[in-house]
Amino acid sequence: MILHPSVLALVGSALLGGGLLVYSSWWAARVLLRWDLSSGSELQVALERRTYLVSTILAYVLLFELASLFLFVFTADSMAPLFTGAMCAAGSLRASPYGYPALMLQTAGFAMASLWLVVNRADSLGYDYPLIRYKYGFLLVLTPVLLLEMGLRVAFFLDLKPDVITSCCGSLFGARGRGLGSDLAGIPPKVAAVAFVALLAGVILAGLHFWATGRGGWAVGVLALVLLPTGLGAVVAWLSPYVYELPTHHCPFCLLQREYDWVGYPFYGALLGGSLSGVGVGVLMPFRSIPSLAGPLPAYQRRLAAFSVWLLVALGVLVAVILARSQLRL
Repeated sequence: MILHPSVLALVGSALLGGGLLVYSSWWAARVLLRWDLSSGSELQVALERRTYLVSTILAYVLLFELASLFLFVFTADSMAPLFTGAMCAAGSLRASPYGYPALMLQTAGFAMASLWLVVNRADSLGYDYPLIRYKYGFLLVLTPVLLLEMGLRVAFFLDLKPDVITSCCGSLFGARGRGLGSDLAGIPPKVAAVAFVALLAGVILAGLHFWATGRGGWAVGVLALVLLPTGLGAVVAWLSPYVYELPTHHCPFCLLQREYDWVGYPFYGALLGGSLSGVGVGVLMPFRSIPSLAGPLPAYQRRLAAFSVWLLVALGVLVAVILARSQLRL
């Protein structure tokens, strides 16, 4: 293992977070099996008290899990000079067979953890724990995903060796290569641009409509869900060459480097935050009929929709600035 401060932080957080997730899931299983709000038994009182502790632990663990996605990519990028052939995080991740699976699972974990936090916040708005079974059932699905991701993360860092010869991003995300990166790079730029802009505008308009009227939450959720992979694909197929001003350079990781003003961090942050906030609006739609949430939940959904709109408008402005500053014309 390469002894890098960020590596030690990510490995340590994986071990600690994994232990806390197992502990929380054990209590979640007990809640699902024994929860009875109409009972005044000692066990029920203990479960009610324990759920506050578990929710607090999970909030901190999952918030760090969100941050760890960006720290993981930043660490992989900063280690690129250690590997022959690597120019950015693309090559570092290729230096071990665990790299890209860890990144993909971490991205999936980021999305699922975000939605769990949304449901947990909604549950706290009701006086009778209205969503406790839903959120703890979701936790039992989320925990194996995060544990597998944490295991792959640790395996990736343990497997890294400085003498490894790896691939550069040009071969991984070149239109003539093989694999998902090359397939994305081969998508016609105009197709990717139209799909991304249309979905971005659709989510913004649907979010504004929901914020103003309280209707159309399902549309916000579905459009935002489709926007996320479309936006990630559009970076490779269309947007990144404008940043690099080179039509053959499609790497989604070089955007995170100083040479390009770290533009990838606000782009990916706004895309992930805006999309998942919109998905959260749709996820909460089935719970609007619960009596204890009838009042506070629609207001919370409006705040989520507004947050999504603000982030996606910022994303659109950022893309417009990138295109306006670039000297490239495809």
